[in-house]
Amino acid sequence: MASRKYAAYAPAAPYFDLVRRALGDRVDGEHFFDIVADDIAYEVLYEFPGWPRVLRGRTELMASFRGYVDNIALQAVDTLVTHVADGGRVVVLEYEVHGTVLATGAKYDNRFCSIVTIENRKIAYWRDYMDSLAAWNALTARGR
Repeated sequence: MASRKYAAYAPAAPYFDLVRRALGDRVDGEHFFDIVADDIAYEVLYEFPGWPRVLRGRTELMASFRGYVDNIALQAVDTLVTHVADGGRVVVLEYEVHGTVLATGAKYDNRFCSIVTIENRKIAYWRDYMDSLAAWNALTARGR
């Protein structure tokens, strides 16, 4: 079952659930990591210390998300706006995340725009935009 298989990633569950719901029957798989292609290219178009610009493959993506969930716990992901293009092959997701930086207890609120390309019922390519300053401010805050 996906919930046990990916239990270590529970702090990001609201994000994974939102993406899975947003893509609906365009992809196959129960959990976020099940709906990404083995050779996914996950590109982030922002500079953030410690996060690479391009992640290649499911294994590398999972390792990077492991670092994410070791540092941030999400409580909610909302304000989803979905745009479908190219006959459903491309889906643009706009959303906000709300969480806590685990080391300091600082609030983490951010906005994202993700462009998802689907091939063979899996996410083949992901391009991500976020408010880098919001992330930086949350991760460098001194805490409560």
